[in-house]
Amino acid sequence: MATSATSDQLLVVIDPIARRTDGESVRIAKDVLSAGAQTKVCLPEGPEEFARALARRGSRRPVVIGDDRALVRAVSVLHRQRELAGCALSMVPVGAALTVAGALGVPMGAVAAARAVLDGVVRRRDLLVDDSDGVVLGALRIPPVAPHPPSLDVGRPWLRTAQSLVRTLVPARETPLPAPRAARLRVEVDGETLVDLDQPVEAVSVSPGAAGLAQVEVRPLSVGAEASPLLALGRTVSVSGADFRYRADAGVWGPVRRRTWTVWEGAWGLTVPGAS
Repeated sequence: MATSATSDQLLVVIDPIARRTDGESVRIAKDVLSAGAQTKVCLPEGPEEFARALARRGSRRPVVIGDDRALVRAVSVLHRQRELAGCALSMVPVGAALTVAGALGVPMGAVAAARAVLDGVVRRRDLLVDDSDGVVLGALRIPPVAPHPPSLDVGRPWLRTAQSLVRTLVPARETPLPAPRAARLRVEVDGETLVDLDQPVEAVSVSPGAAGLAQVEVRPLSVGAEASPLLALGRTVSVSGADFRYRADAGVWGPVRRRTWTVWEGAWGLTVPGAS
């Protein structure tokens, strides 16, 4: 469902990471928005100021300039304030982590995104809400991708230089990364068990589908021939078992032993370009 977005008054909240990483795109977005609407610009320095700015927005329509984390933070704040249903969000993507924004239909360029804020339409979207009141905009996956080993040169540029010199003198050897371990999880969809603890799984994914239902896919651990994925649709999805982490939107969460997600149909609105 789509409705026209009004652009008479905007609250432009600029994430501090966006200001540091791409000040030029931030400036361009501000210029385009200011030329098309009355704007109030907020420059929060942390999550508390970010939440306070949204809480004090009044009748202004909030526009987030930042990456996926900034968008998730804005949705989370409005959800906790129970004001998400009556507030349409807009976004100008600036930063490196923009997978969620792109999948939701937000234009990637600063000018195109700012124009969509002014002239676009609001599309209502389903939301996954967990039993700790956390939100997921896109898909969540269990277990997350195996992380890269931490770098030892953070904050030490001299060490990066030395390592670079060594790499030019010594042939590189491939260092294998640890693969994610198979998980033993119980996955229940609307109270029905889709897979139980006796069946190890390689991955579980949950994402908002259509008409208030979540799409669930479980990939059993394959031995020899590839095992067929198990698919289901439902309004509630519960995962339990040994401590597990899950990747959702722009972060990794956990460990937890049980988590239940419920689909809130049409819970939030995002401004995207209208049909041409």
